Amino acid sequence: MFTVRLREAGVLTLLMASALLMTACDKEAPSAGEDDKAAGRDNVEAMSREHAADTTDPSPAAEFEPAQDVISDPKMPYAEVGDQNVYGYFAAPSDLLEPLPAIIIIHEWWGLNDNVRAMADRIAGEGYMVLAVDLYNGKTASSPGEARVMMLEVVEDPEQARENIRGAYAFLETAGAPRVGSLGWCFGGGWSLNTAQLFPDDLDASVIYYGQVTDDEDKLRPINAPILGLFGAEDTGIPVESVEAFRTALQRLRKEHEIHIYPGAGHAFANPTGKNYNADAATDAWNKTIDFLNRHLSGESS
Repeated sequence: MFTVRLREAGVLTLLMASALLMTACDKEAPSAGEDDKAAGRDNVEAMSREHAADTTDPSPAAEFEPAQDVISDPKMPYAEVGDQNVYGYFAAPSDLLEPLPAIIIIHEWWGLNDNVRAMADRIAGEGYMVLAVDLYNGKTASSPGEARVMMLEVVEDPEQARENIRGAYAFLETAGAPRVGSLGWCFGGGWSLNTAQLFPDDLDASVIYYGQVTDDEDKLRPINAPILGLFGAEDTGIPVESVEAFRTALQRLRKEHEIHIYPGAGHAFANPTGKNYNADAATDAWNKTIDFLNRHLSGESS
């Protein structure tokens, strides 16, 4: 069992202690300006168009097995936001005996659902502690309309999401993770970049799957985390022009980055439940993701 294994390893005490220390985290970020909120609202509408015909029903392509057995806790308290505990999904290899490099994963606009939990298991199977955060306060969407409302709530009040992710980072840091990265898809892809901005000197890697990006060099300049960006050439929600501008800004700033744009792939090409799922692009992106994480979090090369 998850709790027995972690208690044997002496890690559970650290994890639970970190949940009590969330409010001690003093890393701050400036409040979102009206320009940022306007861009966020535009992104919500773009995602609404992209996902208009999607459902959250699992498909056979979603049934990926982890490379090794994993243990998980589906309701791990990791932060306190607005005087309320926040619960995420924690997964790790079943033979966990000491802290491993860790990854904060951030859900798509649907919320922390079974698809995200399955992906957390899959990443944990590669040898990582994984915390899938919940930016929707325990809610998940079952329709594009519900997802739009939830995503818009975060856009209008991003400070709660920032506090949430600061808590997630502190949780993993207190648990002893030697290195921490972030990874997100769609809505979560944009927040993976935001995580690199929240922890400009501390985050060790940031993976962005077709999330909202920026070419504002003032926002990108502080970031020291290596960035992996994975995008679809046919994505009308995250246009190629914005991705190329992002790449150019990173190049000018001499930031370590890898940007891949897949020909013929649309938005959410890696989501096996969506209408745009592209198996070839998703497989290649997964392989690039694991190689990137291994190099920057585990010190391994493929």
